[in-house]
Amino acid sequence: MTAEIYEFEAQTITGEKTGLGSYENQVMLIVNTASKCGFTPQYEGLEALYAKYKDQGLVVLGFPCNQFGHQEPGNESEIAEFCQLNYGVSFPMFAKVDVNGDDTDPLFKYLKKSKKGILGSEKIKWNFTKFLVNRDGKVVGRFAPTVKPKDLAKDIESLL
Repeated sequence: MTAEIYEFEAQTITGEKTGLGSYENQVMLIVNTASKCGFTPQYEGLEALYAKYKDQGLVVLGFPCNQFGHQEPGNESEIAEFCQLNYGVSFPMFAKVDVNGDDTDPLFKYLKKSKKGILGSEKIKWNFTKFLVNRDGKVVGRFAPTVKPKDLAKDIESLL
């Protein structure tokens, strides 16, 4: 049976609609990102994870978000250029989304409900919150922005 997560669609950073079903049977690391955040250097770590594990079935999905301190003010082409020039990002990036509030992207509503944060909170606290999804489409981990991408290697390896 197909997991619910594969039913979601998202707009890529270049404007095409894509279904998460195209990542079926892969381990997904879904991250809300920002270009002007203290955690922005995590792009480098996320790219390193992707480079190391993509051939084994990992895909990193980046979703820019401007809800935390207006740290993602650019448009999609500016964000894409920033990520490529500064961090060599080659993993899939998507259009800006809201991860909290009335306009929360449906995917992030699902992720937050599937894996709650500290004290059962669904609210995302800041940029670079990470959700880990196994090959069956089950959300198996939620990691705070302070968790460095390299610290997820063991969790990822156990799912590959």
